[in-house]
Amino acid sequence: MTGAVTGAVTGSGARLRVLRPEEWDAFYDTLVRAFGGVVAPEERELDRSLTEFGRFLGAWDGDACVGTAGAFTFRVTVPGGASVPAAGVSMVSVAATHRRRGLLTAMMRRQLDDVRSWGEPLAVLTASEPGIYGRFGYGAATSWLGADIDTGRIALDVPAGTDGVRLRYAAPADVLEECEAVYARLVPRRPGMPARRPGWARAQIFDPESERDGASPLQCVVAERDGEVTGYARFHVKLGWNDDGHDGTVVLKALDALDPVTEAALWRFLFSIDLTSTLTVRRRPVGDAWQYLVSDIRRCRVRLRDALFVRLVDVGAALAARTYRAPVDVVFEVADPFCPWNAGRWRLTGDAKGASCERTGDAADLVLSVRELGAAYLGGVSLTALAAAGRVAEVRAGALAEASVAFGSEVAPWLPHGF
Repeated sequence: MTGAVTGAVTGSGARLRVLRPEEWDAFYDTLVRAFGGVVAPEERELDRSLTEFGRFLGAWDGDACVGTAGAFTFRVTVPGGASVPAAGVSMVSVAATHRRRGLLTAMMRRQLDDVRSWGEPLAVLTASEPGIYGRFGYGAATSWLGADIDTGRIALDVPAGTDGVRLRYAAPADVLEECEAVYARLVPRRPGMPARRPGWARAQIFDPESERDGASPLQCVVAERDGEVTGYARFHVKLGWNDDGHDGTVVLKALDALDPVTEAALWRFLFSIDLTSTLTVRRRPVGDAWQYLVSDIRRCRVRLRDALFVRLVDVGAALAARTYRAPVDVVFEVADPFCPWNAGRWRLTGDAKGASCERTGDAADLVLSVRELGAAYLGGVSLTALAAAGRVAEVRAGALAEASVAFGSEVAPWLPHGF
């Protein structure tokens, strides 16, 4: 399929084709222009190194690139711990000169057809504009927790054993392998976490000066217990002063730990960095542990925002790939006008040991669209809540409660970083 040309996109005059290596600069210039027109040279080089040319599309009006879309190769953890192939949709843009001509729809149509042909049951993305992707069947499945924590006024109540955790500073690049080993051990524990492919570890310590907003270069502290690396934190420090004295901010970039004691030790360290009085955290999981260690949650200014959007490309394969918190036997009637191969009735039967999902002619128990299935898929959004919003209809009494409990996850799903 590489290099294949499709017919003209309706109303736009542009043609789609799989991106060729020699076209990458024009493709990337179009993408950068759509997102503000400024990018550090280091970021350009990193993005080039991560590009998978057989999975990226460009839209061309003559010799001009007017649209971009990519689909990275990922595997994402689902409830039960399985790692499921997922297309990581990214680098999507349409030139301002070609908006409202059906170009985005054409790229999404081609992309989802390709994902299906690759045998990947899921497509996932983070949205620069969340209102765009619902019409293509993506549902908001996870949230990011953010906070600006007043560390000058808040105390931490940490568990016993924290003093036994050894912390040491290290250059982020020097301990990248050890930190990635910690991350890899955590991936099966939480739905939504992607297994990082070669090259993506480098992206976690990408640190151009242009993106620091006056803060320090990226710093890293590694935690050890009994001689083993059990966690790490990466962060910036931005010093500030006012008439009362220091007013610095610690900006957390990543924190991962294998056990509660290590995690508490890392939070305590971040709360106590000299000359700082605020700890800013972003993209943390809902239910993050520090919330239950602080003395005053109100002074943390907690907020949520959408994170990972999930699209079931193959309903049967996706629902069969995860396990279920309670036994479930339910027939979904699924609406999916954008990917009609998913439309119809599906019987899901499963429990904590495994599941099957097959087409059926039996009467529907629940009626919903593929967008709601995507939102509920990782267990972070309940079918009951979606039903309360009028997005899921119960036909058989009791089916909603049964399915909603079964779809739940013991741990909140989380996407640690964008892509």
